[in-house]
Amino acid sequence: MAVKSPCIDVCAFDGKSILCVGCFRTLDEIRGWKKMADHRRHQVINDRARRQARLQRESPALPSEQPRTPDT
Repeated sequence: MAVKSPCIDVCAFDGKSILCVGCFRTLDEIRGWKKMADHRRHQVINDRARRQARLQRESPALPSEQPRTPDT
């Protein structure tokens, strides 16, 4: 079974970290999601908490938790 995208339709990038502030992926990861192997998708998803914490340390004005919407 394919791994669902973590996209929450926020699609705004932090200029310093170059991560999406909604799903915490890089632009290359977002572009390549459909072609990624499931094990690589799991790696990206498992790295979400670390990326979110890093982004919040670097940009404290961001909310601590993003609203969730259905996966795309």
